[in-house]
Parts: sequence; C-alpha cells; structure tokens
Amino acid sequence: MPYSRHMIRNFSHPGLKELFYSGKSRRIDKRLHSRIIRRLDFLNMAASPEQMNLPGFDYHKLQGKPVRYTVHVNGPICVTFGFDGEDAIDVNLEDYH
Repeated sequence: MPYSRHMIRNFSHPGLKELFYSGKSRRIDKRLHSRIIRRLDFLNMAASPEQMNLPGFDYHKLQGKPVRYTVHVNGPICVTFGFDGEDAIDVNLEDYH
C-alpha cells in the first residue's frame, strides 16, 4: 500500500479508536464492527470529505459550525467527522434518534 499523508488524526469516541486500532471493541455492538471498520478504513485514506461519498455510505454534510460530515452505518447510527486539511478529525459514533 502506498504511503499517504492524510489520515484520521483523532477520535471523539473511545470505542471507535479501539475498534480502528485493534479490530474489536466491547463499547460498540459487535454486529456493527465490520460496517464501521469499512467506513473508518476509507476515511483514513480520504484526502477530502467528498471522497467519502461512496455507494451505501449515505454521505452528507451536517448543518452547523464547525463543519462536520456523516456517513451512515446502520439505521440512525452514523460515523461523524470533520476535516482539517487532508486529515479527518474528531471522528465520532452517533445515534441520531
């Protein structure tokens, strides 16, 4: 895999960080692990938020400041994130309902 400068710089959700680095987390429903890991892998490679606009991710920009984005995992559960330059920041797991 070629080296890239962009990456996930930090996580707001400790379970996401654990899942991303170890492949498992007791803080997140095990049934969602593979879907979340897939999204985090793509986010880690993305150089801009628009690169997360992939089939099945339901990517969109959220309202408000600071500017944040979301991709759906399952139902109301989403991975949300901001961008600083080419790095994803403040990556979080949120339930919108």
